[in-house]
Amino acid sequence: MNTIINIGRSFGSGGGFVGHAIGQKLGIPFYDNNLICKAAEENGYSKSLFAGEEKRSLFNMSSFFVSGRPGYLEGNYATDNMLFEVQSSVIKELARQGSAIFIGRCADYILRESACLNVFVCAPLEYRIHRLMETEGLSEEEASRLIRKKDRTRETYYNYYTFGAWGHADNYHLCIDSSVLGIEGTADAIIDFGRKAGKIL
Repeated sequence: MNTIINIGRSFGSGGGFVGHAIGQKLGIPFYDNNLICKAAEENGYSKSLFAGEEKRSLFNMSSFFVSGRPGYLEGNYATDNMLFEVQSSVIKELARQGSAIFIGRCADYILRESACLNVFVCAPLEYRIHRLMETEGLSEEEASRLIRKKDRTRETYYNYYTFGAWGHADNYHLCIDSSVLGIEGTADAIIDFGRKAGKIL
């Protein structure tokens, strides 16, 4: 059985860093948006297919002809639902090939029929603001505005495609506040939980 961990996260909580730390500790491939793009390219799709973090958008017709592979088109544009289908097929194939950690991209929904550990990493707004101020050099106002924008985008994206509720505890096996234990401690706690739950080998 492959170990599959899907991590949703509030913006600024460090969920991506937590996922990367888990991957290093377990020796499991880690897939964020950039690496899913790369996997899509290796399967014949254009990198621009996934351009834009979790945004539903339309792409120019020319973006979908790579190595002779036709894209999914409606008139001169790919539909949002067709883009999601391509993303889903890439994630499913990566999960079929072996153990993996997926960050965002509705992976928990896409792999809902598989044995996965679904986690949501969160943190208080004040913590996330100060973290972005330190890591990105933003002002408090800029950090607050960016967090609200990104969270709204992620919530809209997730809810649209899954008919679920982004960030709601009943959608996940574990919700964890990264501000309590930090990145490494949060990663360790998720691994410990996953092993006790029989979700991590």
